[in-house]
Amino acid sequence: MKKLLLVFILISILGACEKATKNTMTINGNIAGLKKGMLYLQHLKDSTLTNIDSIALKGDGNFTFNHEVESPEIFYLYLDKADNNTINDRITFFGEPGLIYIKTAWNTVDTKSEVSGSKSQDKLSEFNAMITKFNTRDIEIFQSSLLPEIKENKSKLDSLKIISEKNFVSRYKYTTNFALTNTDSFIAPYVALTEISDANPKYLDSIYNNLTEEVAESKYGKALKEHLKTLNK
Repeated sequence: MKKLLLVFILISILGACEKATKNTMTINGNIAGLKKGMLYLQHLKDSTLTNIDSIALKGDGNFTFNHEVESPEIFYLYLDKADNNTINDRITFFGEPGLIYIKTAWNTVDTKSEVSGSKSQDKLSEFNAMITKFNTRDIEIFQSSLLPEIKENKSKLDSLKIISEKNFVSRYKYTTNFALTNTDSFIAPYVALTEISDANPKYLDSIYNNLTEEVAESKYGKALKEHLKTLNK
């Protein structure tokens, strides 16, 4: 009887270890040129940015974090260099179980960071590359509207307004299409929530109903479902 009980205990322990390994996100990385600082692993919990783990860095800038991930989601690495400046010191990335490698430099933490090992992050980078083009176009239109020869010409201002509206619509269409064509990616519900949450509910509903079962049961899949409930009240 005691031997049988021991067998059951061992099976339970092995099962727990296997589950932990399967859901473990390991983040290895390096911050080039960093001599000293505190690095925090963060995520949003109930709309509040929360520290999950931290490590004191001294010397070579190498770091490792291990975290159990319920489902892929957005995480942040925040570097506190004790310089009283919190700007440009946070890396945003899509975390998921497995090995993720992040490298950057102490003085260009967010602008020159490289993330590899996360399929969700690769898909997010693809999406962000296109969104950056739309944002750049918005800036160009705004800068044009400030030119003296444009500011004093109503017809030219009206033309810029039309161009701006077309750019906005194109961005919405791209985001909607991106989500609909990537319903097997955890990025789909994420961009639906962060980029087009105020879109026509029928489009959001279409995105949700086409999600794979795994994605629909993820953090952002469930959040999209709840968002649709509020829209349909």
